[in-house]
Amino acid sequence: MIHVTSISNPRLAQAFIDYMATQDIHLIMRPNNESSLVELWLEDDNQLNRVEQELHHFTRDPFHERYQAASWQTGKPASSFKYHNSLNLKTLKSQSGPLTITITMLCILVYLWITMTSIPDVMNWLAWPTNSDQYLELWRWISPALLHFSLTHILFNLALWWYFGSQVEQKIGSSKLFEITIVSAFFSGWAQSLFSGANFGGLSGVVYALIGYVWLTGEMSPKRGISAPRGLIAISIIWLLVGYLNLFSLNIANTAHISGLIIGLLMGLWDNLNNLRKQKNQ
Repeated sequence: MIHVTSISNPRLAQAFIDYMATQDIHLIMRPNNESSLVELWLEDDNQLNRVEQELHHFTRDPFHERYQAASWQTGKPASSFKYHNSLNLKTLKSQSGPLTITITMLCILVYLWITMTSIPDVMNWLAWPTNSDQYLELWRWISPALLHFSLTHILFNLALWWYFGSQVEQKIGSSKLFEITIVSAFFSGWAQSLFSGANFGGLSGVVYALIGYVWLTGEMSPKRGISAPRGLIAISIIWLLVGYLNLFSLNIANTAHISGLIIGLLMGLWDNLNNLRKQKNQ
């Protein structure tokens, strides 16, 4: 028996197990006692190559209907694996990392600051620099990413930040997430400032950078363990189009979105090409 992979969501893991069962390949799910992940083990080592091929497709789109349909097709009773309540602080910590949590908390604190005072008061301290007197206030070059002006705005951005940022931090490291965050916050903010001045804010430039980075890494280097469901990518692209076409008369930082996406794709391309080159030289 050989360990195949570890997955954070046991229900998705069960769907993959059921799908492989329809291919006459038997996997076993076991809990990982040191984290909230579940482990998948293969009974027949000779089937490893086939499982890895299917796992590549699964990580790219784990919500594909074929995996959900497989659970019905197998017709097996509910798994004996005990699902634990994942909505607790310990589980959230284990599924993310210190930087993911820190940025989340900073965004929440800044949002509370805005609700207790006013947007102009907070913008006076955190907005993009508007004159030479503010250029040496170095935090201003990235702090607009912490500004959110509505509950919907912050919830949408933090949900995506948590989903993509935690993948990068857990699988590649906090330093890589920090690098992507700083670089994309600066360049997406700079690009947006050319069109709107200092009147913008939000983590979406960083989020789009993470979307681009995670998606490209999942396509080029699936063994690194991060991926973006294609349905979510499609929604993100549609949202870009909604912003540019101004379909709902929303005040959207379109330039920050597209520049963040480009930055993420470029960083992903650079990192993965270097990673593939190192693997060939080994």
